[in-house]
Amino acid sequence: MAMKNCFQVSSVSTTTRAGVCHPFAPVEKLQLPTCKGPNTSNLSLSSPSSSFPRSLRSRCQKSRVVCKAREAVDAVQVATDASWDTVIGSDTPVLVEFWAPWCGPCKMIAPVVEELAKEYAGKIACYKVNTDDCPNIATKYGIRSIPTVLFFKKGEKKESVIGAVPKTTLSNSIDKYIDA
Repeated sequence: MAMKNCFQVSSVSTTTRAGVCHPFAPVEKLQLPTCKGPNTSNLSLSSPSSSFPRSLRSRCQKSRVVCKAREAVDAVQVATDASWDTVIGSDTPVLVEFWAPWCGPCKMIAPVVEELAKEYAGKIACYKVNTDDCPNIATKYGIRSIPTVLFFKKGEKKESVIGAVPKTTLSNSIDKYIDA
């Protein structure tokens, strides 16, 4: 499912030294836009490898798949004060975990939220907010104990789950808000 939101970049070269390809050398700079969907017109590649002989460049060109769709992200992303409006304004349902690094139950629920992000990739967006770094967001939503997981759909808070709960509890909540 996540791969349908990806596009292929096929002209990313790597550096060469004595005719040997070095795919991890930092020669290419790839900048992806932050907009949704595969709009390749915003893609920019800088290519200092053009100084290499053509025969070496052609041997070292690789094809890479770059996934840039926000819905395809299968990891929990960090939300901050600066990104908050974008987070809750998503078209897909959003799960937000409020946590702190010193919180033991937060450490227990973090792997559960990461698993859910992978299982529901493309159906929900998962974020985490460090309440020590972003107290304004926590205050705005009345977060008094952590971990707290909030569910948003189209910018509106739908549900909150407080404490280190089992995975099934969060899965059942997610299922209420995703379009089948």
